[in-house]
Amino acid sequence: MNETLFQAVSLIIPMILAIVFHEVSHGLMARALGDPTAAEEKRLSLNPLRHVDLVGTVILPGLLALAKGPIFGWAKPVPVNKWRLRNPRYGMMLVAAAGPGINFIMAGVAAVALGGVLAAFADTSEPSVAARFLAANLLNFITINVFLALFNLLPIPPFDGSHILEGLLPRSIAPAYAQLRRWGLPLMIGLVVILPWAVPGFNPVGDLLLPPFEWVTGRYMALAAGIAGA
Repeated sequence: MNETLFQAVSLIIPMILAIVFHEVSHGLMARALGDPTAAEEKRLSLNPLRHVDLVGTVILPGLLALAKGPIFGWAKPVPVNKWRLRNPRYGMMLVAAAGPGINFIMAGVAAVALGGVLAAFADTSEPSVAARFLAANLLNFITINVFLALFNLLPIPPFDGSHILEGLLPRSIAPAYAQLRRWGLPLMIGLVVILPWAVPGFNPVGDLLLPPFEWVTGRYMALAAGIAGA
């Protein structure tokens, strides 16, 4: 297999899986808490096409990749009607947490699987292309899930962390904070794309996420290594 194609496919497959399960978990949690909107709109599907946003999933990341800038994008959010939840305030917190939560769980499953693959081929001097491809997919699946979870936990609208923070804020402050959601997307594009491009070396979001990303990823890698050496 061509090395460029090998790397591209071993990134695309984990990314699609991580994003799809992230979005579907929001809808499943909402349904469990009383809001069937996602199910009614047939968004509780593992079909990636149902979750693709033409601009956020395809056009913007592609343009940023061509410009050699930081890759930033989004999927089509699974619809949630907070007023159909049995407890809108705390229900939205659980719905928001479900996405990052499933990403952390899937990263753990991938770490266990990666450890098993490494153990199975520990005595092989030249692993097959299939074995390398599987290991690369699992490794990328771990890192993509961890990044997706941490990125979405940022307390900046419209990301999941903003819904969690809104539920934790005093009721007198929460509505004002929720009003920031209309400016959330331009704010994130400015912080993640424009600011690092305009001021080289200044990347506040990346600097904030890198330490926890390295720490959490390191724990999953330790798990995989422990299983591989067992």
